[in-house]
Amino acid sequence: MTQAPPSRGFSLLFLVVVGALGAFLGHSLAGAPAEEGPEVILRPSPDVVVALRELARLEGMVVYAERVIDLRERKSVFFDLLGVEDAILLVAGGEVVAGVDLRGLGPSSVDADLEAKRARVTLPRATIFSRRLDNDRTYVHTRTTDPFARREDLETRARQEAERMLEKAALEAGILERAEASVQKTVEGLLRSLGFEDVEVRFDAIGGGEAALVGGPG
Repeated sequence: MTQAPPSRGFSLLFLVVVGALGAFLGHSLAGAPAEEGPEVILRPSPDVVVALRELARLEGMVVYAERVIDLRERKSVFFDLLGVEDAILLVAGGEVVAGVDLRGLGPSSVDADLEAKRARVTLPRATIFSRRLDNDRTYVHTRTTDPFARREDLETRARQEAERMLEKAALEAGILERAEASVQKTVEGLLRSLGFEDVEVRFDAIGGGEAALVGGPG
């Protein structure tokens, strides 16, 4: 059996009901009082601190250096009747990396005013992040060992001494000061990218004095 199509009168009634319902909802929404917008309070300092923390350990300077390590160990054997020596000449090349660890920054380290577009940041001092030898540039030039004198750890000790001397050379070359200057520029650029125009980046004082300004104010 073929089902009869809905009557035209039913269709017209459905359209009238839908139209009336839409008009009622529109009138109700238009007549309802508008809600007062929430008060917005902007606290920029934590946001700036988060952005700086994301940089984590910010490398500022890498120093490449070479050193020649002449390490000798002498001892007496056979009841001090015979003196023997184990000697190594190590040519060492490597790098020393310095930077600033930003993970310890807190709200007190940042004074930021978005309306004035001003930011003052105090960073920790630069430290040595790492020192390592480059195996491609480090080799034993000579090794001379008398009977009964060989020490298996002599090369290891020579490498450790080479790393220590590389760090000493980097410090004498001003790696920490250069790292701070580089990090200062990087942080200033980050702050300007966040919308600040008047930017000043300082470093914690050494010995409890006033914070140090490495370069001029940004």
